[in-house]
Amino acid sequence: MASVNRRVLPGFSLSLGYTVFYLSVLVLLPIAACFAKASSLSLDAFWGAVWTARARSAYLLTFGASFVAAFSNLFLGGLIAWVLVRYKFPGKRIVDSIVDLPLALPTAVGGLVYSSLYVKRGWLGRFLVPLGIQGAYTRLGIVLVLVFVGLPFVVRTVQPVLQDFDPESEEASSTLGANRWQTFYTVILPALLPALITGFALAFARCIGEYGSVVFVSGNMPFKTEIAPILIVARLEEFAYGEATAIAVLLLTTSLVMLVLINWLERWSRRYENR
Repeated sequence: MASVNRRVLPGFSLSLGYTVFYLSVLVLLPIAACFAKASSLSLDAFWGAVWTARARSAYLLTFGASFVAAFSNLFLGGLIAWVLVRYKFPGKRIVDSIVDLPLALPTAVGGLVYSSLYVKRGWLGRFLVPLGIQGAYTRLGIVLVLVFVGLPFVVRTVQPVLQDFDPESEEASSTLGANRWQTFYTVILPALLPALITGFALAFARCIGEYGSVVFVSGNMPFKTEIAPILIVARLEEFAYGEATAIAVLLLTTSLVMLVLINWLERWSRRYENR
């Protein structure tokens, strides 16, 4: 009997060729051009561009605010995913659709809305500013808009895992005498851990590169509310293309290293879960 050569996708070789071509044009080529432009600088010039006091302040704010926002989204996004999966309530489909709003809405619009809400005479600012809570043109405002843009990644990563979770595991835990917290901590959380790490990584990576919303809500003040992407644009406006590229390369390299580390943690958590 002649063996049958089965392929999942017809025309695999042609499809793979188109995939590699477009991936190279859209992703690899721009990255290579960025590194090539930065390599035109000498080592001293490169270091002088990426390690100024202003640049260090921008890096600290960028990664710090991104980490705080992504970590906050772990709790907020996990809670929203839990409610959408485990409960039925009026307007559930509307809430489920609103979760994806930051993905469809231009981030500049989100930044404008947040800045208008939290200024001294805004709808929320008129109540918060007298209490000392400054939500516009501050680092708090940056974290708020980053939470806004990163939330869907956590929700949409955790939600399918909760939907596929076997309820018999929870019932068995309750039968053995575990309370709700013990059941969540020992049964549900280990199953959610890989999805939570993935959602955190996606939200964190999204926040690091965010520009459109932050530029309107931060005030872009050097050493105070200036993030690294805004500093890159500032260098471009000064026609310092080499310095801008150098900062972009450092930011890109750091992001890739952190994503590799987080992906390794995700694989480790999956192996730990399957033991």
